[in-house]
Amino acid sequence: MTWTGPTLELFAAAEEAMRQIPPAFPLEATVAVNPWLGQVAEDRTLAAARMARVGGGRMFLPRDTVAAMVASGEVSQDDLAGAARAYGLSMDALSRALDETRAPEAPLPTVADLAQRADGIDWPGLVEDRIGHWAAAQFDKGQAFWPAPDAGAWAAWRAYASRDLTPGLAGLSGFASRVAAMPIDARAAFAEACGALGLTPDVAPLYFHRLLVTLSGWGQYARHLSWMAERDGGRDTTLFDLLTVRLAWDVALLEQGGTARAEAWDSARADFGRPITVDADTLRDAALQEAVDRGGERRLAETLAGDVATSTDDRPALQAAFCIDVRSERMRRALEASDPGLRTIGFAGFFGLAIKHCGHASDTVEARAPILVSPAVESRAADTGGSDTAERIRLRTVRAWGRFKRAAVSAFAFVEAAGPLYVGKLLRDGLGLGGAGEHDPVPTLDLPLADRVGAAERILRAMSLTDGFARLVLVCGHGARVTNAPHASALQCGACGGYSGDVNARLLAGLLNDGAVRAGLADRGIAIPGDTHFAAGLHDTVSDEVRVFEGDLPASHRADIERLRAALGKAGALARTERAGTLPHGSRDSLARRGRDWSELRPEWGLAGCNGFIAAPRARTAGRDLGGRVFLHDYDWRQDTEAKTLEQILSAPVVVASWIALQYHGSAVAPETFGAGNKLLHNVVGGFGVLEGNGGALRAGLPRQSLHDGESLRHVPSRLVVAVEAPEEMISKALDRQSAVRDLFDNGWLTLVTLNPAGGVGRRYEDGAWFDRDCGDVTVSVAA
Repeated sequence: MTWTGPTLELFAAAEEAMRQIPPAFPLEATVAVNPWLGQVAEDRTLAAARMARVGGGRMFLPRDTVAAMVASGEVSQDDLAGAARAYGLSMDALSRALDETRAPEAPLPTVADLAQRADGIDWPGLVEDRIGHWAAAQFDKGQAFWPAPDAGAWAAWRAYASRDLTPGLAGLSGFASRVAAMPIDARAAFAEACGALGLTPDVAPLYFHRLLVTLSGWGQYARHLSWMAERDGGRDTTLFDLLTVRLAWDVALLEQGGTARAEAWDSARADFGRPITVDADTLRDAALQEAVDRGGERRLAETLAGDVATSTDDRPALQAAFCIDVRSERMRRALEASDPGLRTIGFAGFFGLAIKHCGHASDTVEARAPILVSPAVESRAADTGGSDTAERIRLRTVRAWGRFKRAAVSAFAFVEAAGPLYVGKLLRDGLGLGGAGEHDPVPTLDLPLADRVGAAERILRAMSLTDGFARLVLVCGHGARVTNAPHASALQCGACGGYSGDVNARLLAGLLNDGAVRAGLADRGIAIPGDTHFAAGLHDTVSDEVRVFEGDLPASHRADIERLRAALGKAGALARTERAGTLPHGSRDSLARRGRDWSELRPEWGLAGCNGFIAAPRARTAGRDLGGRVFLHDYDWRQDTEAKTLEQILSAPVVVASWIALQYHGSAVAPETFGAGNKLLHNVVGGFGVLEGNGGALRAGLPRQSLHDGESLRHVPSRLVVAVEAPEEMISKALDRQSAVRDLFDNGWLTLVTLNPAGGVGRRYEDGAWFDRDCGDVTVSVAA
């Protein structure tokens, strides 16, 4: 089919709008996502104005919340003054805003909104309900006993809606027959709908964005399909099909309303073509958020102020490499306090190995890598001599039994006949008495020697670990052992794609213990001593217990292993004591049980409270209490003459950390749009997401209980501060090679500062230049 110029422009507008929607990943491997991922190329304040027009939720803290922070001293007068200067406002104007209440701005209306105003029927709610009813079956990942046919989204919806009588019963007569007469090809249906709505290229981008926002989590889930396809060089049209579905509803409602609705739509449609501007209220809200952000930056700077610990070239007795995850900060600090001869290292928890892993007795491929990376290396659990077949049979039996007891034809009979047999299991699970979790056999990599050596060199250089190896080095991933938690994967390792980090840790330890790999590393200038042994471990962030995998631990290192275990035991107790006070009804002795308690809404806080990312040698932060709020990545700029490692840190770990921080931010300030709602009301749908209740919108983002303790927010939404110990020109050089990362700083989504080698936070990066932090303010105009 041949399309004309204006239609091609509408297709392009649809593509632009779809890129404004953040992806939402399925429950099996939840990955934190920046909810404003589609807006990072523009200034944060302008993005806030855009989101207000399309109904995308607020971006900044409410004024009364900021006022309370000012009253408590959390936000200082200096923070307010700096924010006022940055936004070209007077202190008087900003102070007055603290006492004012701003009513939420109404988004631009869709045709469904206009129809609701005209006849009082909740058409937006009905559209959401019917799309959700269909989408739950369409995207099902094995939960349903009668799955939907494997067809494209548009074809599947067309078949469904042409038989759905609900719209007609609600007052939209002839909707089913109208859908049946629509074109089979989604692109033709899209073009036809655009013509019926009178859409032109100037109004279409914002209108399409508005419609996609009304699809809520369903649109975000579809966006994840296209995002993944694009990352891997492919294309997915599911979100385009959903946009066409939403257009079809508005066309039907427009035609039903006659002349009056057509006139109302003509007036509303013109508003979608007007330029987006930042009004005075949005500017003041942005300035108040800026004050909160500066308060967070100030407190981090105060914590880092003072003399830097003296580093030593002496060989450490033990070393432990942890994920940069903020939850590792407490454990690292406690571990160093438990044994002064132990040094810790921070590195992204996939440990440089982006893998596709198949577990024991499984054909499921797990992408254990940052979501930004398409894993190319395959790994699998080692052969254990025939037990794989027996385990496959056992698991198939479990699945068959599970389906039998839940099936419509057998569920009631099963409860009557076999229900009493489950009393013991119910009591055991209800009391949190389940057994310890099991782990797969040792994972293996099938790579040529040259590739193994290259991977080992790349990883060690990225860790700034090229000499000074201890006799025993622990490579420690992390995971969270929880039960009855649909969002369990959100507590796992974000660098491992929502899985625990045990597989990656064990693979790296095996790689670095390989004699042939060590010989190859020596040829490349990295000499690992013959008495150095790498062991793998897993830090359970719920209990703060660390399991050291036995593997092939040599007898020669028995004393080192016992010393490590003793230090881990003391550190776990210290970390639990510190964390217990932050959790509702928490105590040091109860933390291990929280993960096994199927009624526990808050087994741990995850990454709530994260507000900083530091790339520097550990000596720069050693001994400082960062409160489990900072990502810690070891980095020595003196070993990175071309800034390649710094470029990798800024373009991968920093971006992942920004996604995490901004997801918590979005779920806190716009829970109706970017939050998953109340855990108590959750129902898992399709095995990939949750509903709050029994229908309607798919809820993406974080549940309320992940952010709130019942009385106050546990995550203060403030901009992530990225602090790097390196020369300014070196950081600028790395940013010049990563324009997308530079946008995050230039447009106000992240803060970038330097660390002084002698101690303290140095200067701030602003719009391509470096300024002293107390006077480097950039003025933002009201009109954008």
